[in-house]
Amino acid sequence: MKIERDILKDLKAWKEKNGRKPLMLFGARQTGKTWILKEFGRSCFDRYAYFNFDEEEHLGELFSKTKSPARLLEQLSHLTGFTISASDTLIIFDEIQECPKAIESLKYFCEQCPEYAIVTAGSLLGIMLGHKDFSFPVGKVDHLNMYPVTFSEFLRAKDKSLSDYYHSIDTIEQLPQIFFDRLSASFDYYRISGGMPESVVAILENHRDETDRILSSILKDYTLDFVKHSTPLIANRIGHIWENLPSQLSKENRKFIYSQVRSGARAREYEDALIWLKNAGLIYQVMLCTKPFIPLKAYDQINSFKIYACDIGLLRVLADLDNHIYETTSDQFREFKGGLTENYVLQSLIPQFGKNIRYWSSGNKAEVEFLIQFDNSIIPVEAKSAISVKSKSLSVYDNAYHPKIRLRYSMKNLSQAGNLINIPLFLADKTRNLLKACSKNE
Repeated sequence: MKIERDILKDLKAWKEKNGRKPLMLFGARQTGKTWILKEFGRSCFDRYAYFNFDEEEHLGELFSKTKSPARLLEQLSHLTGFTISASDTLIIFDEIQECPKAIESLKYFCEQCPEYAIVTAGSLLGIMLGHKDFSFPVGKVDHLNMYPVTFSEFLRAKDKSLSDYYHSIDTIEQLPQIFFDRLSASFDYYRISGGMPESVVAILENHRDETDRILSSILKDYTLDFVKHSTPLIANRIGHIWENLPSQLSKENRKFIYSQVRSGARAREYEDALIWLKNAGLIYQVMLCTKPFIPLKAYDQINSFKIYACDIGLLRVLADLDNHIYETTSDQFREFKGGLTENYVLQSLIPQFGKNIRYWSSGNKAEVEFLIQFDNSIIPVEAKSAISVKSKSLSVYDNAYHPKIRLRYSMKNLSQAGNLINIPLFLADKTRNLLKACSKNE
């Protein structure tokens, strides 16, 4: 089954851009980077030339022996069996983090052969960029981030007509109950699989239990990466943080606590491990904002933050929750369900607003899950897992800072009362569009 990814539009825009540079595609392992680049080559070029530095053992030697793009193109053409042309061929360098010299070569391709379309990807490319033993081509490459499959992409593959309705929503008004119920049912399926493409395909093909096997396998691959791409000491600490993630999100106050990772753990001991997980794209770190002013990053309290997983499917399996857990109404699941919901909302907001997302706290009085910066305004965001939306935090924030808009995600219908917009969780992907619609009506 084919999943149409929105990032293909961004790749097409890059292809047509004036002053185009070699493109580096970032994203966590198993988010579909290789597939989308090949699909880009199939759909937008006559052909593509694919090179994998992890699978082809001696490929990197070519880049060690010459810096000349012309010479490299000649040699790479011999490997493919056809002449690599600037007019009709997409060049794909996969797992490029395995060859620092290939990363360095992008500078020369940019300067000497800008007419060639070159895209690169790597499962742990973000980790490689943290090393100091090679020269990164600063200013000579374009960047693009790839994230797990979103609910809107999932819906497009599951139910085309319902997806068309979903994308037609452009005003803040209640959805007809029949559409609300159908979207809610599809959302339940999405939450089970999360956004890893292989697990999405499994559940769309009605192999529900297969999703857990796939997600468990991905988690094992991540654990192997910890060992392969870091020192033994750092690998252990990476593993400690990663395995402890469900515990951090099960607390009512989800602020990250080092001593909860391991008894006696200190920030300076685990800082490198935390950075590794961030650079690998496996976690998102959300800093506490002391004042909700622009720019948000200017008011970070760097020793207070929360961390979330890159994908709610992986988080569910990491927490040893089976794929029927969302069907339970047990109070024992309520607290962690809140953590999963927050994780989902963040996972939906980042592709729309970037990683410049914070949270706000007023001592022990109130805490707002997220703050987003939009249209020169700071918007407070609250995430609720069901239809119960009682909370004083948004009201405390409203009284203190009088924002133009407040957002609340829940399983209540789409509505607006004053400056409070309630967005159903399954519409989180449409947040930016709904905010634009709201701005037009002011």
